[in-house]
Amino acid sequence: MSAAERASTIVMGHVASTDPAVLRSYMQSGIGGFILMGPNIPATEPELQALTAALTVDPALPPLIAVDQEGGIVSRLAGDDYPASTSLKERPVADTSAAFAARGSLVARAGITVNFGTVADVTDDPSSFIHGRALGTDPAAAAERVAAATEAQEPFVASTLKHFPGHGAAAGDSHHAIPSTPLALDDWRRSDAVPFAAGIDAGASLLMYGHLAYTAVDPLPASLSPEWHRIAREELGFEGVAVTDDLGMLLSSGDPAYADPVANGIAAVAAGNDLVLMVAGSDAGTASDPATISTRSFPAATAAMPLATGSAYAGSPDDSSIPRSSVTATPSKPSSSLAIRCHSGDREAGSGSTAVYARWPYISREAPASIPAANGTASERRQSSSARGVLGIA
Repeated sequence: MSAAERASTIVMGHVASTDPAVLRSYMQSGIGGFILMGPNIPATEPELQALTAALTVDPALPPLIAVDQEGGIVSRLAGDDYPASTSLKERPVADTSAAFAARGSLVARAGITVNFGTVADVTDDPSSFIHGRALGTDPAAAAERVAAATEAQEPFVASTLKHFPGHGAAAGDSHHAIPSTPLALDDWRRSDAVPFAAGIDAGASLLMYGHLAYTAVDPLPASLSPEWHRIAREELGFEGVAVTDDLGMLLSSGDPAYADPVANGIAAVAAGNDLVLMVAGSDAGTASDPATISTRSFPAATAAMPLATGSAYAGSPDDSSIPRSSVTATPSKPSSSLAIRCHSGDREAGSGSTAVYARWPYISREAPASIPAANGTASERRQSSSARGVLGIA
């Protein structure tokens, strides 16, 4: 597999269409995932199932298929009439569990394997764009509901916490700007960090990094910040898949520092992201753009980047020299469970005189063979089919 092909596997892209043939053609570029947005959702569930099935070009390495199904304000799928953030923040935590179990089942039934659906941001400011989507107005209340939502979804799909390290402290909408806050790291640990820590402890499979800056920690947006990736891994103990928010949003910010989409992708991967998300501005013609990442920067790293198929590495001859973190997932769940296994190899790589520390992901995916009933107990759902097979997490 060429360096360009390897680079493509860490990209989750998008093209607006409900035609399965169009989407299948798009996926033949070799990208690793697809996010369904509103223009991708057909009228009926069988049509949606046919569409998601068409996204798999190689059954031996199916793509990650994602959706933003928070419920309520951000809802892509028909049939989600379950309580959402606007009411759940005022209701008992058990209601959050019930709503997100039903939501997770709905998403999985459509053939979708990843839900970017758990907002772990916290704010009590009604003027904040994230207020209506947050699950709580104080750290403790939000943490309880984030943990409940995570545990409830994981038996069905790989759940995602967003938007790390938290929009609550950073005023502004990252769809149009790069919000920032001077909040100190210790203050963050006592406030905005709390819901994310709870979701990580509850077993969230993915962590989405926001395009927002905590300038006392790092002037860079968290999505491009090695320091925020270190904090998530080393301080909060996150061992799952790190994904950017839509990199197209950086372009929409109007900041000239982020006017080059390929440079943004390079920076995101170098910072520690395992998966880069591209939605705004993405079309059939941009599917090949990820290949440029491997030719414009650190080619030494991508040239040796292995790709795992199952638990076996298939890459260049020197793959064995790459240090690996946990390479075998041993979830205590039946084989019908959806598993995301992120086999990460860390290495020093250089291009010219500039050394880059690159953390490359090797992800294998298994679609769930069966969907557990949403009305089972939380314990039964966790035991029947969990997506927490991330780096060996049981």
